[in-house]
Amino acid sequence: MRSAIISRSIASSRTIGTGLIIGALAMTLAALLIPVSLFGESSAAALPSGVIDDGKGTISTQYGPLTAVDRDFVRKVKLAGLWELPSGRMAQERGNTDAVKTAGEHLIEGHTELDRRANEVGQALGIPLPTQPNEQQQGWLNEMTNAASAAEFQRLFANLLRSAHGKVFGLVAQVRAQSQNSMVRSLATRTNAIVLDHITVLEDTGLVDFEALNKK
Repeated sequence: MRSAIISRSIASSRTIGTGLIIGALAMTLAALLIPVSLFGESSAAALPSGVIDDGKGTISTQYGPLTAVDRDFVRKVKLAGLWELPSGRMAQERGNTDAVKTAGEHLIEGHTELDRRANEVGQALGIPLPTQPNEQQQGWLNEMTNAASAAEFQRLFANLLRSAHGKVFGLVAQVRAQSQNSMVRSLATRTNAIVLDHITVLEDTGLVDFEALNKK
């Protein structure tokens, strides 16, 4: 009788132990699967804020891997020129100070070069590029076009352009630091220098409202 009780006790202990092991394994497996289901199936979750995922993932090219961030960057360089080139021309025509005219000249020169480079990169890497400003950019152009006076135009010009350049500056640095594609890195290197130049000449107008800028 005593022997039977001991046997049942040992069997029960083994059952409990086996159950605990199975439970622990199940929890471990769940912990491994949860991150996969949350992050592994959605590349958009890993993208920096503001980057548009075109759903193509990372593509192998002769210049190195081409990611969604790389493609979005090239498109943004092209897009910037579509409104900043006209802005520079307006500054040349409507500006009444040397500093504003100089800023306009730098915008024209810089974005003429970047537009050419973006077209070359887009063609080489198969990246479709925009041909028109987006709705927000067209709104900025309309604001400057409809400015009632030279003074109002110059204020809008300096602050709209300085705000836009400041926002893109961080993305340019990130792409330059992280891209594994040599053509994209080369474009980012030149873009970084030109954006910094534009920030400088816009600030040199003396019209940038830094307090308002920091609130955006």
